Amino acid sequence: MFLIVGLGNPEKKYEKTFHNLGFVAAGDCAELLGVKFKKKECEASVAEGYFGGEKVVIARPVTYMNASGRAVKQLIAKYKVAPSELVVLYDDYDLEKGHLRIRPSGSAGTHNGMRSVIAEIGFAEFARIRIGIRDPEIGIPILDYVLSEVRKEDYDLFSGACKRAAEAALALAKGEKFDLVMNRFNG
Repeated sequence: MFLIVGLGNPEKKYEKTFHNLGFVAAGDCAELLGVKFKKKECEASVAEGYFGGEKVVIARPVTYMNASGRAVKQLIAKYKVAPSELVVLYDDYDLEKGHLRIRPSGSAGTHNGMRSVIAEIGFAEFARIRIGIRDPEIGIPILDYVLSEVRKEDYDLFSGACKRAAEAALALAKGEKFDLVMNRFNG
C-alpha cells in the first residue's frame, strides 16, 4: 500500500498557479498509472491503482492548502498507511524553479500546507517531493507569487518538473531504494 498526496487548492481559479503544482504532479501519477480521480472521500479527490504489485492511492485534498493535513490524516487512517508508505508532492519557494528535492523527512519550511500536514498527522518522517518555484527575477511577496499563474514561457519547465516528481513518487511506491530515487531525481 502506498499513498501519494499532491497539495494544492481546489478552486478553478487556482488551477494554473504555482501552489497547485502538487495537484499537477498527482495528476501525472494518475496518468502514468492509467487511473482517474473518481472518488471523493476523506476530504479528497482520490484515484486508485496498482503499480509494481502494490496498491497505490493518489489523492488531492479538496480543502484549501492551509488545511491539507485534515485530508491526509483521514486518508492515513482509512487506508492504514505507515509513515514509510506516504509521499507528499508540493511546490517549494525555497528551491529554484524546475528543480526537485526528494527527502525522507524534514520540516515544513515556509510551506503552510506542509505545516498543516505535519501538525495533523503528528510526525514528519515521510517522503516529500518538493517542486522548486523560486524565480529570482520576480520580486513580489511570496504569498502573491505562489498564488500567481505559471508564466507561459515557464510552462514546459514546470510541466516537466511535475512529470519527474510523479515518476519519482511511483519509483518510491514500487519499492525502489530511497537513496537511488534521490540520486536519480534530485536537482
